[in-house]
Amino acid sequence: VQLQASGGGLVQVGDSLRLSCVASGRSFNTYAVGWFRQAPGKEREFVAVISRSGYTYYGNSVKDRFTISRDDAKNTVYLQMNSLKSEDTAVYSCAARNRAWSGDWFKPSFYDYWGQGTQVTVSS
Repeated sequence: VQLQASGGGLVQVGDSLRLSCVASGRSFNTYAVGWFRQAPGKEREFVAVISRSGYTYYGNSVKDRFTISRDDAKNTVYLQMNSLKSEDTAVYSCAARNRAWSGDWFKPSFYDYWGQGTQVTVSS
């Protein structure tokens, strides 16, 4: 599967933004899809994941502000980001896995496929 992330941009503190991750290929509904972000000089950070059945998990820093969802008919996973903070500034990437679920969903190694990133800049 190939993944294409989009929707990034320059926003102000407190604004909202919705990222999209569109997948090519068939059987998208068999994939778990996650979002990660990486700010300059920092390690890649887990943001959110949605399982093939719709279970969701979030990183502590985005819980209650971000929402991940999926539309399998459109082969798309969304990341709705509300109440953005300057520390949310990063390159956001989506990733996918269609192997069996495990407890490592917050680790980059859990995922088999990665898309290119989209830049999100939150200005104060």
